[in-house]
Amino acid sequence: MSYQYLKVTMKAGTGWLEYNRPPINAFNFEMLREVRAALDALIDDRACRVIVIASAVKGQFSAGADIKVFDGIGADGMREMVGFTHDIVRVMRASPKPLLAAIEGAAVGGGFELTLHCDLRFAASDIRIGSPEVNLNFVPPIAGTQGLARLMGRSRALDYLYRGEMLTAEAAAQAGLVDFVHPAGSVRLAVTAYAEDLAGKPPEALAAIRACVVGGGALDFEAGMEVELGQVVALAGTKNFDEGVRAFLDRRRPKWT
Repeated sequence: MSYQYLKVTMKAGTGWLEYNRPPINAFNFEMLREVRAALDALIDDRACRVIVIASAVKGQFSAGADIKVFDGIGADGMREMVGFTHDIVRVMRASPKPLLAAIEGAAVGGGFELTLHCDLRFAASDIRIGSPEVNLNFVPPIAGTQGLARLMGRSRALDYLYRGEMLTAEAAAQAGLVDFVHPAGSVRLAVTAYAEDLAGKPPEALAAIRACVVGGGALDFEAGMEVELGQVVALAGTKNFDEGVRAFLDRRRPKWT
């Protein structure tokens, strides 16, 4: 499908979902709908092995929500909009494919919050990250409070949200908001290399790892072990598991299907 506010491309097994609403990638409802549609399409595309969320606008990741959409939205309108964003988060968390984020430029509010639900976040050394919703008498609505609490821990998440301040890449890495920091201009190369490495691994194992860590990790320990058991049993019945065992015993590289 065609997109008005996104740039969606595929290269070497990696699907790139890039925000593309100049000048600052401010989100409106239609842009959210496009994100949901693009995620669904990339997850369903057998040629796509890894998904990357990035920005096609130079120097700007996202300014968050277009504040004009909140003017007169009311409680019912807000419930509809935030409910829709929570559905996007559910799609991301249930994805069988790894999700990476390439963050360059200013990353604020909802556009940044989507990256909290990715597996790993790669950031440029000159980025600025923030969740300033407290200054609007608001909270991060794209499951941001939940993502932050799980990434940063309770106390650091509360301090970060209370302050509503912008962080440097170094401070964001120390806080657990980003995983890797690269020199400005080299983030895409780093993400591309990482994604292409993942794309060469067996897809069932990648999906099982996500199910165990993302899904099982949100449960109590016993329930998480049940998730792990189910995934292990399912993997044992795949052709790729047989191929991996044979390749190891034959001392050769496996040929995944």
